[in-house]
Order: sequence, then C-alpha cells, then structure tokens
Amino acid sequence: MPLVGVVMGSKSDAGSMKLAQDILEQLGIEYEVSVISAHRTPDKAREYGKSARERGIEVIIAAAGMAAHLPGVLASWTTIPVIGVPIASGELKGVDALLSIVQMPSGIPVACMGIDGAKNAAYLAAAILSLKHDKVREGYERFRKELSKG
Repeated sequence: MPLVGVVMGSKSDAGSMKLAQDILEQLGIEYEVSVISAHRTPDKAREYGKSARERGIEVIIAAAGMAAHLPGVLASWTTIPVIGVPIASGELKGVDALLSIVQMPSGIPVACMGIDGAKNAAYLAAAILSLKHDKVREGYERFRKELSKG
C-alpha cells in the first residue's frame, strides 16, 4: 500500500518529480503518482486530499510551477503532512512557485522545499515516515550514514 502520494500539477512536471520517485524507490517506500491541477481539476484535488488518509497515504509530495497552488489546496483538504516542491518554470524560473508555496495562511502548513527540490522532498517524507515505520527508518538511517562518509 502506498505511503506517499506524489502529486504534480501537470504532466510537464514529471521529469522533475522523477527524482523524488527514484529516492522513494531506493529507500523502499511505496508511493503513488497523480497529475492533478488545482485550477483545471479542483474537484479532483478536493477528492484526493479528502481521501488520502483513508487510502493509507501518510505524506503527500505536491509539485507545481508558476502559481503553484496545488500543495496548499491539498493541505486544505487533509491534515496529513504536505511537502511542496516549487518547479522552475515560466518567466520567473520558479520564484513565483516558491513564494506561492511558502506563504501559506496560519493553520494550513505546507513544508516547502527549494526550487526543483524533489530529492529533498522525498528525504523529508522518509524522515516523517521514519517516526512510525521501522523499515523506512532503517533505510533512511543507512542512507544518512553513507552520506556522512562523503
């Protein structure tokens, strides 16, 4: 059963989000992938957020470019952790997406990675899941130990 939902606002974000999927696979974390636009398919976004917990999802990684409302919209429909990944696109090269994700209203938190920070989003998801899942914790700790070796 997937523990992480990887959600992107457009099929064009798939290349950027492949990095997160690769990390999740390396750490043995099951995930699902969805393309949901906060603006073009708002009902789908609502249903995804509302049903995530019941489907076993424990963390959502949501990526979008430009206006980048997807992470915040999903966070408005669930209380599970949402990690936002601003995608570099458009005239502002992701700065607009970064500001959209980082400026959430009080009470609806979204963790915000750096622009194109899909890898760190996957590592943060692993750290969150490590609190409950020993297998994930062991894999993540192994990764961190290897990382410290340089």
